[in-house]
Amino acid sequence: MGRLRRSRTHRAQRDVHRASRTRARTKDLDQIQLIDLDPKNRAKLEAQELDYEKPGLAQHYCVECAKYYETDSALQSHWKSKVHKRRCKALKEPAYTIEESELAAGLGRDDRRAVATTPDTAMSQ
Repeated sequence: MGRLRRSRTHRAQRDVHRASRTRARTKDLDQIQLIDLDPKNRAKLEAQELDYEKPGLAQHYCVECAKYYETDSALQSHWKSKVHKRRCKALKEPAYTIEESELAAGLGRDDRRAVATTPDTAMSQ
């Protein structure tokens, strides 16, 4: 008896990274902080018109997570979940701005930094 032969067909491995790149993305935290959490925009998002293309006809929307839910009970249970509470906690922190990234790279000037005392002013005190 000989050994067992493998199948002759080549099975391609799943591209896990491609799946994460092509998945539908939600809004980033800075987009939600700057646009959606504004009281005027928040009221518009919470009271949307009927949209047959969106889940739950766009009537059950979580502004902090930027997600639509099928039913009101699903939205209520989402508000109690760890995922929603984590997202709300992350939204309380200030958004990371371009100016901060330039300062971290050493390209900008920090105006908030305390003015260093020169030797002349230190002796006069």
